[in-house]
Amino acid sequence: MSREFDVIVYGATGFVGELTARYLAQQAPEDTKIALAGRSETKLAAVRRRLPERAAAWPLVIADSDSPAALDAMCARTQVVCTTVGPYLRYGENLVIAAASAGTDYVDLTGEVPFTRFTIDKADDIAKGTGARIVNSCGFDSVPSDLGTYLLYRKAAEEDAGTLGETTLVLASFRGAVSGGTVDSMRVIAEQAKDPEMRRLLLNPQALSGGPGDIRSAAPSSEPSDITPVDAKKVDPSLSGTLAPFFMASYNTRVVRRSDALLDDAYGPGFRYQETMFVGGKPVLSTLAAGAVSVGTGIGLAAMSFRPTRKLLDRLLPKPGQGPNEKTREAGHFITRTYTTTSKGRRFRSQMRADGDPGYKATAVMLGESALALALDRDQLPERAGALTPAVAMGDVLIERLRRAGFVIEVHELT
Repeated sequence: MSREFDVIVYGATGFVGELTARYLAQQAPEDTKIALAGRSETKLAAVRRRLPERAAAWPLVIADSDSPAALDAMCARTQVVCTTVGPYLRYGENLVIAAASAGTDYVDLTGEVPFTRFTIDKADDIAKGTGARIVNSCGFDSVPSDLGTYLLYRKAAEEDAGTLGETTLVLASFRGAVSGGTVDSMRVIAEQAKDPEMRRLLLNPQALSGGPGDIRSAAPSSEPSDITPVDAKKVDPSLSGTLAPFFMASYNTRVVRRSDALLDDAYGPGFRYQETMFVGGKPVLSTLAAGAVSVGTGIGLAAMSFRPTRKLLDRLLPKPGQGPNEKTREAGHFITRTYTTTSKGRRFRSQMRADGDPGYKATAVMLGESALALALDRDQLPERAGALTPAVAMGDVLIERLRRAGFVIEVHELT
């Protein structure tokens, strides 16, 4: 593909957008053609001045998310558009259609089931026709979840160990702040959930598994609960205590199930997936903590949909474009471990570990490397187009890129 740019960072004036641009300025190969995009030339120029010296020559592209014509023109100039402009339900629909129509690969950071469903319904067929890869959720939501399960699938296949059965991600260790963009997305989802049809979509564990206009019908009870504490011993005999629900399970689990569906249900007929958090190995204390997380998650979502409490939360929670200082970002980390027992009774565990605040520094790495994989490694990627997931679109290529970027990513059999 002959385009003026390899990657355009759209939303570079936002907090995570600037972090992603900075990462690309530091780590992308010298000959990578990169531009910064957004709606304000003045703000874009200010961001460019704060970036490393090599970014001084990066062009600025002006495009408003409300202008389809400007977005069409922008997407026609680049191989990949990398967008951090959320909430995506509010600002992302025109851009994803523009990218699909232009045959431009696309990566974002969405954690919004309705937006990803929109992408499938409205952009999948267009992208298949133009050859575009539309890849949602290329940050902490949902790269560790998606690649962790994909690694288990590949390892079990290599070892002739059968297909995946009960599979559980455990957020084993985490230090970081909740981003203002994530909070704003939660606000939008809380508002959307007031609509009965949208509520049914959000509660459907297979909401993202079908193709355009074809949502797989599945009762919530057909998959593990996203909000119920879990006995750690049932996940794997090596664990103890009670595991709390992971606060992003209701999105990440849908992405992982979509990967399985796109791979023709290769994970296996017994594959069931859930996400949890480690809150201590002592039975009584961890049970109390897990219960508190479960109740608190429900109360928090309810509070966001109730106007008086939402106003209070709006004053307390971070705003879009806000984030922690560099010292705090550098002090963060995450470790996810994903466990499975295969159809032949063999146990495997994958792990992803990275330094840096998961929602900021680590996410900038995951998003930046996803964009570079699509732009620079096209001959190594699977021959797929349409609305995809990180594992299905980039799989092994992204895993190797993240390893070279300092992530520890591994998988092995448990005995």
